[in-house]
Amino acid sequence: MIGLMTLAQPLASSIAQLNQRAIALYAADDFAAALSTVMPAVECDDSTLDDAAIQAMADALNIAGASSCRLGQVDDAERHWRRCLRIMPGYSEVYESFGALLKMRGRLSAAKAIYRQLIALQPDHADAHHQLGAALYAQGRHEEAEASYRRAVTLRPEHAEAHYNHGVVLHALRRLHEAEAAYRETLRLLPAHAEAHNNLGNVLMDLGRVADADAAYRDALTIRPQYPEALNNLAGALKAAQRLTEAELACRLALTMRPDYAEAHVNLGAALTDLARLPEAEAAYRKAIALRADYAEAHYNLGVVLFKRERLEEAAGAYREAVRLRPDIAPAYNNLGCVLRLVDRLPEAVEAFQQALSLQPDLAEAHYNVGAAFAQLGHWSEAESAYRRALALRSDYGDARFGLAVLLLGIGRFEEGWPLYECRYQQAGFVHRQTVQRLACPQWQGDALSGRSLLVWQEDGLGDMLQFSRYFALLKAQGAAHIAFACMPALQRLMSRVDGVDAVLDHDTAAARASSYDCWTSLLSAPLHMRTTLDTIPRPVRLAAEPALLEKWRPLLDALPPRRKVGLVWKGNARHHNDVNRSIPSLATLLPLWSVPGLCFVSLQKGQGEDEASNPPAAQPLLHVGSMVTDLADTAAIVAQLDLVICVDTSIAHLAASLAKPCWVMLPEKDVDWRWMHARNDSPWYPHTLRLFRRERGEDWATTVERVRQACVARFGVRD
Repeated sequence: MIGLMTLAQPLASSIAQLNQRAIALYAADDFAAALSTVMPAVECDDSTLDDAAIQAMADALNIAGASSCRLGQVDDAERHWRRCLRIMPGYSEVYESFGALLKMRGRLSAAKAIYRQLIALQPDHADAHHQLGAALYAQGRHEEAEASYRRAVTLRPEHAEAHYNHGVVLHALRRLHEAEAAYRETLRLLPAHAEAHNNLGNVLMDLGRVADADAAYRDALTIRPQYPEALNNLAGALKAAQRLTEAELACRLALTMRPDYAEAHVNLGAALTDLARLPEAEAAYRKAIALRADYAEAHYNLGVVLFKRERLEEAAGAYREAVRLRPDIAPAYNNLGCVLRLVDRLPEAVEAFQQALSLQPDLAEAHYNVGAAFAQLGHWSEAESAYRRALALRSDYGDARFGLAVLLLGIGRFEEGWPLYECRYQQAGFVHRQTVQRLACPQWQGDALSGRSLLVWQEDGLGDMLQFSRYFALLKAQGAAHIAFACMPALQRLMSRVDGVDAVLDHDTAAARASSYDCWTSLLSAPLHMRTTLDTIPRPVRLAAEPALLEKWRPLLDALPPRRKVGLVWKGNARHHNDVNRSIPSLATLLPLWSVPGLCFVSLQKGQGEDEASNPPAAQPLLHVGSMVTDLADTAAIVAQLDLVICVDTSIAHLAASLAKPCWVMLPEKDVDWRWMHARNDSPWYPHTLRLFRRERGEDWATTVERVRQACVARFGVRD
């Protein structure tokens, strides 16, 4: 804005006439003519001028500064305004214009100095406080900026832009309710302020008020339909409300308006990720990165998609790039740790999780994940502490509760472990929760069973059921009038002979009759209600093979050479989540066992591995019976006639031990089931019967098999 001082002297009057003509030209947007008009006055020596002429000269310099600025001659503009303030320090209009120029040129400290000089001259100058706040905000000095904006709106409550900018800085300071109030005051003064509606939506999103945010974004778009930023933010609100198809559409509309809008490509990728359209999501993130190579969040989200697509090395690379660009993204370190843990780089995974926690100590997921990594490394104390910290932060954190439960059970601290293990009934991803919903009778809570009927439901694997079938007799001893066991067909014939079981049913029949039972339970909940400790583990159920089945299999086994008969299982259930670690890749890995004199081998393999067993290598002759076996009752009759069983972690181990048959179990190096306990080569669940051969960290299966071979030599008294 250009204004004139009051003039009285002849020289001053001459300069004033030039100024009047220049102002008219300036108003007509003829800035070059306006500048040339005042230049004769500007070129005068101000050292000989009287006060009135000084005032006129100051006006001329202000006109020259404004005209130069509009012509893009910013150095000249700065020179003219600086000279104006030298000869007329009280010229307030120049402070505003000069400060704006300095701020535009990025010279924020100089701009602040100008605004502070103006405030010193006029302490109640609201715009000066407002512009000082803008300069401070641009420097990242948010607390000081907030104070300046607050002073501006106090001095001039109707100053809509000051309220708006106050909202911006309050949001940056995470003072969300105050930011909301500032934006609402802006909108009271200027209802058509589209940016205020949009920013209000952002604050409401951060407050978790998704529906209100949605409405605010739509208000912004009503005022300005071609507003890609508001469309992109609306997409975020729609995604948060799980309206994913609408979110995708909003992103695509934003991108039609602004194809180079990297943030919209990222939001589109997020919606597509939740829609499980992972190749499209990956493409969206890569487009965002192509537009902005330094976009850390895009690299992070790309890592998430690559992880979901099981491209782990690429995911690790994406996460590393994210933290290189933004070393403060704690979730990126956490996710990097998850990748490293999966590829068995555990020390690096621990380091990544700890880096995440140094940035965000309250990140419960990182505490849980570092606990899981410590558990895999066998650092039980550190793992326990980490799980407990995760639960302290999030008491409903089911994975951390379950992780702590199996850790405590694995190290024999049953008293605390059993109650925690019941959390499996609250976790959505566990089959156990479905049981609660499926059965129309109450879950047994350990109260008196005398005279009551109990339905025992198989929720876990065959081995689990065999191991914990010892509790049937104890449940019966509690006075239960009738105990029915609902289980898979493979178990039914065998379990019908177990002490304490009155009836064996399939799952569908049992579910249909559930309402006729007083209550139901799982065998793995029985130790809790029986208060089992490491010192009071009940003796294993003693299974006995059916005599008729013994006779059925005897001729086949007697036809073998007159040697010690050793049963073998080298592969478990292919559908088991840990099969890749539990199963031995090939029968050929067991070849060293054939070097032990006096042994012959029987394959108990069922399902996975039967193809190898049916056509073994010439150097590994064995009898394969799996294809002839109907269920575990058949298998029990075969195992009962063997001298030893050597297997990986499968139900056969529990079957053999329950038949009192010596059994050696080869366990993987990681993700060992808690039921085998930790750091011991025997099992308190099967004393004197079962021996564990743990694959040591960094050891291959061949090394473990060699230890088994040496044990065979020692057991059967032959020379190596």
